[in-house]
Amino acid sequence: MSATTLVHEQNPAPVTGSLAADGPAMVGRHLQKIKAAPGVLVLTQTMPITMLLFFGYVFGSALAVPGQEYRSFLVPGLLAATAANGLMTGMFQAAQDCDRGVMDRFRTLPMSRAAVPLGSTVAEVLTTAVGMIPLMLVGLAAGWRIEGGPGAALGAYGLLLLFRFATSWAGYWLGLLIRNEEAAGQLGSATFILPLLSSAYIPTDNMPGWLRTVAEWNPISALASATRDLFGNAAPAAGAAWPVAHPVAGTLAWSAVLLAVFVPLTVRRYARGTD
Repeated sequence: MSATTLVHEQNPAPVTGSLAADGPAMVGRHLQKIKAAPGVLVLTQTMPITMLLFFGYVFGSALAVPGQEYRSFLVPGLLAATAANGLMTGMFQAAQDCDRGVMDRFRTLPMSRAAVPLGSTVAEVLTTAVGMIPLMLVGLAAGWRIEGGPGAALGAYGLLLLFRFATSWAGYWLGLLIRNEEAAGQLGSATFILPLLSSAYIPTDNMPGWLRTVAEWNPISALASATRDLFGNAAPAAGAAWPVAHPVAGTLAWSAVLLAVFVPLTVRRYARGTD
């Protein structure tokens, strides 16, 4: 660490900017960053399509879902898993900026301490809003249908983006803790297991008791069930845990908890730097 960087970390610039002015500038910066290096975005957006084609056609005939075709069950689950990927991308973006010294430079500027993480998480939501459209189009081509009303479908889309926003804050906080691009990439790959421990890909009805409990209290299960419910693809499972039995309320509750915990933690961690 250079002497200049050390001085900057110990003496960050006073906060004289406003979130209203600095936030949009940071959103633009992150969108430009994604445009210049779209590798992570392409990977996270194409992986669900690959999984839809693989699971839907290779394993689809072997996976039975009572009362519906498997691909109609799978597409909302993949949308939920895509929303949960904010944990991985948020962590990688923050760790990359820390590893390359960008965070230290930002902390020397007279700007709102919340602007940098807010810009990243809002940019995540904007790119996800566009990135989920190809998955939905491929799902429609594969036989999935939106059977609920347009208002309910928009509600499902809104829940997906809200959850992406919440998980992006959690990921950004982890990235600020890790501060290493390579380590964040390795840990981000491990987050792939989270949707597997949920109802995103398979129903929880036939799981062993303890595993069903873990899966149904996984926030991704509430989001997947809410998405299926609002798209009109399936009703919530009978006898399920509260977040899955009341999936819309469960998703809103999980999102509120994640935001209430990780927004202040992230802003505080960013302001502290490496202290």
